[in-house]
Amino acid sequence: MNLSATIILAFGMSMDAFAASIGKGASLHKPKFSEALRTGLIFGVIETITPLIGWCLGLLASKVVLEWNHWIAFILLVFLGIRMIYEGVRGNDDEEAPKLQRHGFWLLVTTAIATSLDAMAVGVGLAFLQVNIIETALAIGCATMIMSTLGMMLGRFIGPLLGKRAEMLGGVVLIGIGCQILYSHFSALN
Repeated sequence: MNLSATIILAFGMSMDAFAASIGKGASLHKPKFSEALRTGLIFGVIETITPLIGWCLGLLASKVVLEWNHWIAFILLVFLGIRMIYEGVRGNDDEEAPKLQRHGFWLLVTTAIATSLDAMAVGVGLAFLQVNIIETALAIGCATMIMSTLGMMLGRFIGPLLGKRAEMLGGVVLIGIGCQILYSHFSALN
């Protein structure tokens, strides 16, 4: 794989994390750049690790991984999305509840894992090609870190426009990403 193909792959793999981080940024109260960078680093590290795991699994048992990765991503994203929608609806009472200043570490890790399972599947495919998996995984991780950080900062500006609906919208986005992953899998089978 040449440099341009690696860059295109890296930024393509980062789009789910970008969409999810916009929702995460919108649900916070004016997230600072440090929080956006923290989110970007968590998403980037996870997105660097998952193609490596996929590559190793591709060498061992690609069929099993490819049969289940879409379901795992779908379930995680729908669960997180429903949780965000519930929190957004629950927060819609008459009293103005203060918005979070930052997301919990494990919530971000779970979201990052859910949005990076497609990178694991790509890693499985890369196991059958002549690629430097370390360079490719690092490119995917760096692109994801950049896009997730930008997504959080974009969410910072979208959040005040949406008010309390920002968290619900973020949940809908996560469910949409999960459904898109499932749809892509089944449409590829036909």
